[in-house]
Amino acid sequence: MSRIVAAMSGGVDSSVAAALLARERGDDEVIGVWMRTHGDMPEGYELSRSCCSPDAADDARRVAQLIDIPFFTLNVEKEFGARVIDAFVDAYLEGSTPNPCQACNQYIKFDELLRRGLAAYGANAVATGHYARLEHRDGRWRLLRAVDTNKDQTYFLWVLDQEQLSRTRFPLGNMTKPEVRALAADLTLPTAQKPESQEICFVPLGDYRTLLEERRGYAGDPGPIVDAAGSQVGTHTGYAHYTVGQRHGLGVALGEAVYVREVLPATNTVVIGRRDEVAQRTFTVDGARFTAGEPPRERFHASVRIRHRAPDVPAEVTMVGRDRFLVETAEPVWAPAPGQGAVLYDGAECLGGGRIARSDG
Repeated sequence: MSRIVAAMSGGVDSSVAAALLARERGDDEVIGVWMRTHGDMPEGYELSRSCCSPDAADDARRVAQLIDIPFFTLNVEKEFGARVIDAFVDAYLEGSTPNPCQACNQYIKFDELLRRGLAAYGANAVATGHYARLEHRDGRWRLLRAVDTNKDQTYFLWVLDQEQLSRTRFPLGNMTKPEVRALAADLTLPTAQKPESQEICFVPLGDYRTLLEERRGYAGDPGPIVDAAGSQVGTHTGYAHYTVGQRHGLGVALGEAVYVREVLPATNTVVIGRRDEVAQRTFTVDGARFTAGEPPRERFHASVRIRHRAPDVPAEVTMVGRDRFLVETAEPVWAPAPGQGAVLYDGAECLGGGRIARSDG
């Protein structure tokens, strides 16, 4: 008999994923696990909206009882604090725009949970409520887009390798969100109508600047806002308060729309430009990982996505080192922000990706 750990966040997706496993378990034993990633939410925040709150833990526990599976909590606060929250803060201080969901998947859900699930619970696989699919073909595991393209989450999963994919299950990959909601209602799950959180779980009130001050003592020092020619056109409140592509909150009136083009920590400078100056066709990507373990070729065609909701754009990819590649897109893409994921696809298959290092024009 094998054992599967179902990661339960207290939301409808992970609840239905666990319920499907429990209903179709066969000889498998399913164990529900809720991860405590960080401490209490700030005053004034609606606890039911967070996947990491005590309310979420209670919801997950109630679902586990209803579908008749054992339920445990796993404290990963230390690991989450170091690998996700601290990395998030440090990225802003380095002038980058982090993607904490990708870091959470890489270091927590498919590292800590998988490794500790195997050791502590004798499990051989982890299941999550992600909208993605897996296929084993030609001797390797392939990560595929979900059937529901509006909910597809492969953009956050490019970090997974063959070992992790072999021990992962995505029960919702062939379902649409309305189907998941309907099944949750049919099963009378208490999370059936629970709203989705659109916020970063550890920045629940939406202002990451508070976290910079609390975690690193960064309140921000005023500095110059300059145009592409280097002429000062305004003053900012602190470079780490700005991200590439940002338009609002610049306090600059130039008679046309302008956006953050670059953030320069070394000189405490924010560079702005017109929309056509912020869109780019060429950028470099660091920290490359490929689900197959290696890129298809040294130079290959793929489509690239640089934000979760952004469209895919045809591109030519050239490896310029073991873990770095250059992307040349067929058309300009909007504001490639250092720190954000650049994820590569071949049709429905997610090949891998990396994090944008810089824009080269």
